[in-house]
Amino acid sequence: MSIYEKICEEIKGDYYIQNYQNEGQRFVAWYVLNILRQDKNQTKDAITDGANDKQIDAIVIDDDKQTVYILQGKFLSGSLVDAEPLREVLSSWVQLKDLVNLQTVGNSKLQSKLSEVAQAFEDEYEVCFELITTSKLTDAATADLETFQRKLAEMSEGEDFDAVLSLVDAEELEHRYELAMVADNPQINYTLDLTGSQCMPINLAGTEIVIAAVPLKEAIKIRGIKDGSLFQKNVRQSLGNSNPVNKRIRDTINNGKHRDFFFFHNGITAICNKMELEGNSLRLTGLNVVNGCQSLTNILSCSETVKKQDDSFVLFRFYEIPQRDRADMISINTNSQSAVKPRDLRSNDRRVLTLKKQFEQKFEQGYFITKRGEQAPASKDKNYVIDLSDFGKYLIAWYSQRPNISYGETKIFDKYFEILFKKGQNYKPEDIQALNSWMREVRKVWVEENPLGFDETLLVMKAYAPFHHMYAVSMIFSVANNQSGVPSPQATWEAAQKNGKTNQLIKMAGRCLSSALKNALNRASNDGKIFNPANWIKSNQCLNDINATIPPTLDAYEAVDKDVYDDLIASLKIDPAGFTYRLQAG
Repeated sequence: MSIYEKICEEIKGDYYIQNYQNEGQRFVAWYVLNILRQDKNQTKDAITDGANDKQIDAIVIDDDKQTVYILQGKFLSGSLVDAEPLREVLSSWVQLKDLVNLQTVGNSKLQSKLSEVAQAFEDEYEVCFELITTSKLTDAATADLETFQRKLAEMSEGEDFDAVLSLVDAEELEHRYELAMVADNPQINYTLDLTGSQCMPINLAGTEIVIAAVPLKEAIKIRGIKDGSLFQKNVRQSLGNSNPVNKRIRDTINNGKHRDFFFFHNGITAICNKMELEGNSLRLTGLNVVNGCQSLTNILSCSETVKKQDDSFVLFRFYEIPQRDRADMISINTNSQSAVKPRDLRSNDRRVLTLKKQFEQKFEQGYFITKRGEQAPASKDKNYVIDLSDFGKYLIAWYSQRPNISYGETKIFDKYFEILFKKGQNYKPEDIQALNSWMREVRKVWVEENPLGFDETLLVMKAYAPFHHMYAVSMIFSVANNQSGVPSPQATWEAAQKNGKTNQLIKMAGRCLSSALKNALNRASNDGKIFNPANWIKSNQCLNDINATIPPTLDAYEAVDKDVYDDLIASLKIDPAGFTYRLQAG
C-alpha cells in the first residue's frame, strides 16, 4: 500500500471528516497530527487553509524545537507534481516578511496565527517552509527547488529573517510515517552506498571503525536528518540558520568552493550498534550521528545543488559502539566544531552537577538528567526522574512567578540562568522533587480526555498553559496564607498530601486559569479588540488575570459552606518561614 493509499484510509476517520472541509485540509491535518506530533486541538488551530489563505495551509509553532513551520500541502494521486506548489511556497515567504500587510489581507485563521508568528520571530525562532506532497517533483520542478533553496539562502544572509525550504515528497513522507509509528524508540538502520567513496576499515582498542570520504550527495540520503531522529544521541540539535558556522557551510556549497568542502570541514562522527562492510555496501544498525547535526542539516538545505556535485566530499567516522555509556562520552567529547551556546554547556556547570549529586543522594530511586538525549536507567523510579530543562522551566514558573516565559528554554538557560542558579541559591532536593510532583499532577489533567473540561482554546496552548496551572497552585497557597512571597514547594506538597487536598487544589487552580482566560476574552470583546489566546498566555497581563481569580474562587467555597471553607484554608496553612522572595526574572 502506497503512502497516498494509507493516508486516504486514515483521513476517512470521523475526526477528519467532521473538522475539515476537503481532502487537502485533511491531508495537511494528518501531517500536523501524525508527523509534527500536535494534538487534535492544536492541529485544528494550526490549519489556515481556505479563502485568502495566501498560500499558507497551516502554521505550526513548535516551542520545544523553537521552529515555526509554514506548510503547503498537495495531496495528489499522480506520481508527479510540477513547480507551481513551489512558487506558492516562495510567495508565502515573500508575504511573511511583511506581517502587517499579510495580517490585513489574510483570512481570520491566518490573522490569528500571524500574531503568534510575530512573537516567535521576536524570540528568534527558526522558520521552516515545508512543501508536503504525496507525489514526486518533475525534473523541471526539481531544478526550481534548487534555485529556490539557493535564493532563500542568499536572501537570508543579509537579513534577520532566516529560513529554509524543505520538500517532503512521497518517499520522505513514507519515512516520517514509519518513524512516527515507533516515535517512542526510533532506530535507524541504513545501508550506505560507498561506490563513489573512498574508505578504510580499521580496528582500534577493540572497536570496529570505518573511515570514509563520502560524497555530499550520498550523505544527504541518510534517513533521519530533517526530522532529527538521526541525532538522538547528539548533545544538541540544529543551532539554526543564522549560526555563523552554518552560514559558512552553505556558502561553501553554493558559491563554487564545494571541492574544498572536505578540507574545510572537521568531519562527521557516527556511531551504531553494529556495522557490516561488504563490498561497496556499509550496513549500519542503530545509526546515530553524535557530531555533525549542524553540517548535515545545512547540507540538506542545499540538497538540489548538492545532488549535482560529484566532487564534493565529507569525512565520516563510523564507530561500532554498542555500549551506551561509551557512546555518550563520544558524543560529549566530539562536539566542538560549531560554537556552542551557553544553554548547551549547562549540563557541566558545577552548580547543576551539585544539584544532581544532592538530589540523587537524597533520593536513591531518583535520577537528575542533565544532558540532552540522556535517559534514566530502567532501575530508577520514573516518578523521581527530573530533567534539567524541565527543572529550569519549573523554577521560572514557581520561584520567579513568570510561567509566561517557561516555554522559552533559550531565555532560561541563556538570559536567566545566572539568576535562577546564582551563587548561594540553594534548592533542596525535597523542593526539586516537590516541583516535579506538582507538575506530574498538573500533567494528569492536560490529556485528551480533558477531565477538568478546559475550553478548547486553552487546550491548544498546552505547550504553555500547564506552567500557568502550576503557578496558580503556588499563588493559592500565597493568598490562603496572606503572604506575598513564594511558598516552599516542599511545604506546599507536604500540606496537600497530608490533608488529602492535592486533587482539589489541581482542580481549583485549573478553574482559576479557565476563569482568567474567559475574563480576558470578555475584556477584549468589550473593548472591541481582537483577542489572541497564545499572545495572552505569554504576557504579564495573563498573570494578573490569574491572580484576580483566586480570591473569588476561595470566597465561593465560603459562600457555599463555611465549614468546608475553613477546613480548606486550614489545610493550606504553612509556616511563614516557608516563604521566600521572588527571583527577579522578566
